[in-house]
Amino acid sequence: MIVWFGQQRPAMAVRSYHSEVKMTDSAILDRFAAIVGDAYAHRRPEDVVSFLVEPRGLWKGTTPMVLRPGSVAEVSAILKLATETATPVVPQGGNTGLVGAQVPDASGTEIILSLSRLNAIREIDLASNTITAEAGVILQHLHDAAHAADRLFPLSLASQGSAQLGGNLSTNAGGTSVLAYGNTRDLCLGLEVVLPTGEVLDDLRKLKKDNTGYDLKNLFIGAEGTLGVITAAVMKLYPRPKGREVAWVGLNSTDDALKLFGIASEHAGSSLTGFELMIRKSLDFVLQHAQGTVDPLQSAYPWYVLMEISSSSSAEDARALMERILTAGFEAGYVADAALAASIAQGDAFWNLRESMSEAQKPEGASIKHDISVPVACIPDFIDAAWQAVTAIEPGARLVCFGHMGDGNLHYNISQPVGAETADFLALYRTINTAVHDVVRSFNGSISAEHGIGRLKRDELIATAPPVEIDLMRRIKTAFDPAGIMSPKRVI
Repeated sequence: MIVWFGQQRPAMAVRSYHSEVKMTDSAILDRFAAIVGDAYAHRRPEDVVSFLVEPRGLWKGTTPMVLRPGSVAEVSAILKLATETATPVVPQGGNTGLVGAQVPDASGTEIILSLSRLNAIREIDLASNTITAEAGVILQHLHDAAHAADRLFPLSLASQGSAQLGGNLSTNAGGTSVLAYGNTRDLCLGLEVVLPTGEVLDDLRKLKKDNTGYDLKNLFIGAEGTLGVITAAVMKLYPRPKGREVAWVGLNSTDDALKLFGIASEHAGSSLTGFELMIRKSLDFVLQHAQGTVDPLQSAYPWYVLMEISSSSSAEDARALMERILTAGFEAGYVADAALAASIAQGDAFWNLRESMSEAQKPEGASIKHDISVPVACIPDFIDAAWQAVTAIEPGARLVCFGHMGDGNLHYNISQPVGAETADFLALYRTINTAVHDVVRSFNGSISAEHGIGRLKRDELIATAPPVEIDLMRRIKTAFDPAGIMSPKRVI
């Protein structure tokens, strides 16, 4: 159902509509401020600075205003006015995105639309196993609400203390539980979206089966704010596992990791809820720079796997299943050593090692990062081929590779050589990035597994994707956003 807040639908604008209006015109800004009230229309530099830079500091912009609407009706009025005045709007959630989609450019013309005040959990339906929440709800709060209802919301990210549901949906966030539960797209049953014209698409249905026409919600999930503003969603809940076991496993090669994954999948099936691959260098950085961390094993190994088993029946079943998998791995010669968590706290400590790896890279200097995916069976060959390509360019580079081996998504990061000048290393960014992505494509992989395209990979997507795909995406963008106001020059 489409709901329009107002007397009539506005005339459809074209890209040149009101092109003579400058976004710095105070009269236009005053009209936007009147929608949300002066208390929620920020203009002073000290009030907007936290909205202007993304976590890695790669993208920094300027804005004439940050708007923080408190209702769907206010979002609708903002976008209606933006379309009428050809005002660029950039939606922003928790500002945890890593490809620059959520921060404004340097032109000073893009208004930021923060969803932080739309933070209500509207309903928990235990019979349907769903939770209906607004876009500004922090991911950790979703976890807490589900836990209080004796349910599980499985989307798990290192940034879940600040990431918001709307941003997770807009980027189709992945995380550590994709192996068992899928991406954010797989967890969503329905959406409420405000279109660039101000119309509201109300599709907050809880149906698992619905074949009535095009699946419109999946156009907005992963669109990174380029087609509309997600204001609420119906998300799936699951029964809370009654048993959970976590193991830290030392291995001599990525081939051994792949074979262990085969054993774990065969024994555990959907009870295998985590299978993370990590190179030793990534653990070294964590042990050196993350306070209170301890190596789970007495000896060092070239590669590690963090494996999690969840049981719907009992803790005893989970432990017995993990022990069978590890025993089979030892007997086959794939597992060199392993530590099975003796408590919930120790299991959490194992996960903390994995989740600290991105942050632990920063003290080691500059890094060139890649969020890629390849078929699971190709992971060992990809890692070797990509490393040959990187060291041919910079022999002293350090590989910091970790990620979700169970779904083929690796964070293939390259840290600068010890003692190297940061500027000299970063001068190789494009060369190394291109080399790694060329290897990804040779394995029929993806250059963006879970972070999105944003501004960081837009030009590469346009240059390398099949022309028909780019043409279709541009047609969809024009159909939904004829005035071109939504997150311009992102994705497409």
